[in-house]
Amino acid sequence: MLGAASVAAVVAAVVVAAPERGQRTAPRGDGLVAADVARDTPVPRPPALATGTDVAAWAPGIAARTGVPARALQAYAAAELAQRTVTPDCRLSWTTLAGIGRVESDHGRLGRADLDADGVVRPSIIGIALDGTRTTQEIRDTDDGLLDGDVDYDRAVGPMQFLPTTWAQYGRDGNGDGVRDPHQLDDAAAAAAAYLCASGRDTASGEGWWDGVLTYNRSVEYARLVWAAADRYATAP
Repeated sequence: MLGAASVAAVVAAVVVAAPERGQRTAPRGDGLVAADVARDTPVPRPPALATGTDVAAWAPGIAARTGVPARALQAYAAAELAQRTVTPDCRLSWTTLAGIGRVESDHGRLGRADLDADGVVRPSIIGIALDGTRTTQEIRDTDDGLLDGDVDYDRAVGPMQFLPTTWAQYGRDGNGDGVRDPHQLDDAAAAAAAYLCASGRDTASGEGWWDGVLTYNRSVEYARLVWAAADRYATAP
């Protein structure tokens, strides 16, 4: 997707190549297909998490229902709770963040990557060079290769697939002056929440949800995949 982080943790010696942006498929063959819904169709969502929810205690039961790793669920739930204190009218649900995490990187488990107990994805997930080939937009390097290891072109990085320019804008702590790591899912989910809730969006409305997800990745097919995943997580028995 979309911007600076601890240099030591940002680029691993070995990386997992992410698929081309806007052309995601279900990485683990679990039957996820794009939802056949029109733009601005609201996505089902569970009740908002209660203020003060212990996300570590909450996550295992939801993991059993949804198949999402408990450690990833902690990140998505914490991001929902934190973002609600900043933009309560956005009404962002953890299920939307989980839907994006599913489509972008299978919750940090794309290819040989896996999500550690500390929330860091190892090896790092780095997208293809945005060099104008393979239907990509050409985006010349904007961060001297700090995040993606590429000094010629930008690449999307981490489990939520941020471009360096977007990470530079949204990948900060709550005070706006700290440094986060796009390869750490708590940090990446928090940045994704801020990005989706920008511009006064209400993600509980169909229009607000689609505007946010399509800003994240300008592909209707991509949004329909995220919709399908979010719906699955919201309605899991």
